[in-house]
Amino acid sequence: MSNLDDILKSRRDTRHFTADEVPDEVIQKALQAGHWAPSVGLTDATRYYIIKSDEVKTSIKKLFLDYNKKAEELTDNPEQKELYRSLKLEAIEEAPIGLIISYDRSVLNQFTIGTIGSNEAVKFSTVCAAQNIWLSLTEQGYGMGWVSILNYYQFKKILDLPENIEPLGYFCIGKPATNYNNQPMLQQLHWKQKLEAPICTEINEIHQINVPAFEVKSENPIQNQSDFHTLLQDKIDSKTKPVGSLGTLESLAFQMATVFETLNPKIVKPNIVVFAADHGIANHGVSDYPQDVTRQMVNNFLDGGAAINVFCNQNNIELSIVDSGVNYDFPTNAKLIDAKIAKGTQSFLHVPAMSESEVQLCFEKGKSIVENIAKSGSNCIGFGEMGIGNTSTASVLMSLLTDFPIEDCVGKGTGVENEKLLLKQNLLKKAIESYSGQAEILSQLSYFGGFEIIQMAGGMLSAFENKMLILVDGFICTVAYLIAFKINPNIKQNAVFCHCSAEKAHSELLNYLEAKPILNLDLRLGEGTGCAVAFPILKSAEAFLNEMASFESAGVSRK
Repeated sequence: MSNLDDILKSRRDTRHFTADEVPDEVIQKALQAGHWAPSVGLTDATRYYIIKSDEVKTSIKKLFLDYNKKAEELTDNPEQKELYRSLKLEAIEEAPIGLIISYDRSVLNQFTIGTIGSNEAVKFSTVCAAQNIWLSLTEQGYGMGWVSILNYYQFKKILDLPENIEPLGYFCIGKPATNYNNQPMLQQLHWKQKLEAPICTEINEIHQINVPAFEVKSENPIQNQSDFHTLLQDKIDSKTKPVGSLGTLESLAFQMATVFETLNPKIVKPNIVVFAADHGIANHGVSDYPQDVTRQMVNNFLDGGAAINVFCNQNNIELSIVDSGVNYDFPTNAKLIDAKIAKGTQSFLHVPAMSESEVQLCFEKGKSIVENIAKSGSNCIGFGEMGIGNTSTASVLMSLLTDFPIEDCVGKGTGVENEKLLLKQNLLKKAIESYSGQAEILSQLSYFGGFEIIQMAGGMLSAFENKMLILVDGFICTVAYLIAFKINPNIKQNAVFCHCSAEKAHSELLNYLEAKPILNLDLRLGEGTGCAVAFPILKSAEAFLNEMASFESAGVSRK
């Protein structure tokens, strides 16, 4: 077979093979064709693993069978379910050769041309390699079948593939036993018909993105609450205890009752929202971890394995995960709130991190997320974040919005020490000195902001409007609060600062905000963990105000 059109039309996703062996030269020629495929930035990130062992094939087949049972349950249509069961969707044990086509994500730890818009370009290069292999095998008279119905986490584990290796799937290779009457097998079996022609639409005009601008407000103390505050303070002071003896718990109870506008406040459906995004500055060595850790940790959140998952489970707190701008395409069925602005910000060492319209879109996205949570009945929301490089972003924003020198705003972040910490400080100082934009908040956020930080700020503003208690985590979340506070100073009435972190700049910022944190445990993990750990203290404040006896009800004499 030599005509390209004939090769393209006869390529099949093969599920039926003969027992004929596949010569080594056939495989080598196909792999060479894969190697000739486009490779973004000439990363050569595609990696191949050959499977000939019957034992390995059997284990992979078992993985397929386990996951295929889950796939069957995705349809409630009995006829469709029966037809699905009749389909042969793999030939793992029958095919003479198994091939794992994968890509090495570690190439992204270095500057890579062509990945600034999406690091998924590395995966797309490997897909191109897979197609070249398919066409080469077809031209040589052989076939290949793609098996993707697998639990990829278990798939990697049983094969002991490194963490940085991401498989596209398992590919069965052999001599095809049929050509399915020159049509796709699923079409031959009446599962679905392939379209006769490609779908192509010409775009000939630009759609303008219109996002409402945010308004900076002045502080406006709430009026006409003196009677309520007097009653509330009397209720707190009348409990069977010396006045003020429960310390911060009394302040928290007073704040909670004021926010909820009731003498009998109760936290309902508490929710911690973790906003995740990538940062262009991370490509300049400001973190001990590669950017890809953002994606890995989001997957960890979704799998329930992170610290915030444990603490939320411990305290019966709902956990929501937001993709604000991670440099990765998560599966559409992931339990994830999609608020992606872009796949990471640009590096503010060279260009603005984002456009002003993206800043405004961040505020709108954050507001919408919190409004939906409020509509579910929640009146208490905690904010957490995940994003490699975001302490650098937060440090610059703190410096600009407080006029503190950058040296007072830079910390270890994910653990950078000594010379690397000095490098981080100098890089950020250079970025600030190079900034020639306006000294107003929208311009500053556009040049130095992070998607998750600004979305948190928008979410906090929305939480205030919805009369929710706002739980603020560590340094980065406090910078998000600082942004919200600059826009609407009244937000401080609803804010609870859960802890003072081990980031040196955090205590400076808390002092600037005249904020008193509940805890000081040397935390610097992020994720909203400080909110979850402090939550039982809030519940204690609620409990004493609502359940503790008064001097009158207990028949105890006052002082």
